Amino acid sequence: MKGPLFYAKILLFGEYGIIKDSKGLAIPYNSYKGALKSVANLSGEAKKSNENLVKFYEYLKDLDTNIVSFDLDRFKQDIDGGMYFDSSIPQGYGVGSSGALVASVYDQYANDKITVLENLTRDKLLKLKDIFSAMESFFHGKSSGLDPLNSYLSLPILINSKTNIEPAGIPSQKEGKGAVFLLDSEQVGETEPMVNIFMNKMKNEGFRRMLNEEFVSYTDACIDDFLHGNIKSLFGNVKNLSKVVFAHFKPMIPSAFHKVWEQGILTNDYYLKLCGSGGGGYILGFTQDYDKAKESLKDYKLEVVYRF
Repeated sequence: MKGPLFYAKILLFGEYGIIKDSKGLAIPYNSYKGALKSVANLSGEAKKSNENLVKFYEYLKDLDTNIVSFDLDRFKQDIDGGMYFDSSIPQGYGVGSSGALVASVYDQYANDKITVLENLTRDKLLKLKDIFSAMESFFHGKSSGLDPLNSYLSLPILINSKTNIEPAGIPSQKEGKGAVFLLDSEQVGETEPMVNIFMNKMKNEGFRRMLNEEFVSYTDACIDDFLHGNIKSLFGNVKNLSKVVFAHFKPMIPSAFHKVWEQGILTNDYYLKLCGSGGGGYILGFTQDYDKAKESLKDYKLEVVYRF
């Protein structure tokens, strides 16, 4: 067997804010992908993945069937037959490796599944998000369900609030000088500890106020600017967002990148922000002149995501 491909995702804006009901914008990232496959003799990564699927199967057995039910017998049969998730999506990098796996399993084994081809009303999108949230919680302890949703639909998704999500039309890429890029921290980040740090910070009234008054308002402004192609305004808001994250989310920024982060704000060559929960993996960069950013960051691995 060989299942369909599911792609990585990038949350351009909204990390942490969407936990507190602010806006978010996620886009598929087709450079990385995964699919369910089977082999007769499992070894190495495939064997590890197969063992992980056994644990996932046990978890899905106990999931509330009012939310979603699966053809578990067939799932177990396929796992026993050497099924694994063959993926190029780096794990712990904030680009949705578990989301693509969840989307694959739902696509193959869910009963009465909502398909990509039907008319995706808001209610159906929210139902999918709830299903994916319940499924992906196996990997992260608590999941918004957005990564698998993005991977499953392979569409940009605009999160207006927890109960209001919609497919988004994003401006088509131009062959300009500006770019959104990924900066490889070359270390793995784990979602759960980062989210726990955030939840502890949320107990502090000053942090909550900063989140609402600064972080969320800059995030929302960035999304509006990006969707409407207001590039000049976008970079002003991204700079402000980068400053706020540097000031208040330091534990989520790998310490080796504190100087690099600050350097971007001081020189205006690029601005950095978290990609996913942080703590490692990729860091997202925005620049009006990619050649200049590349020169400034020549010691690091960069990948272009979107051109302005």
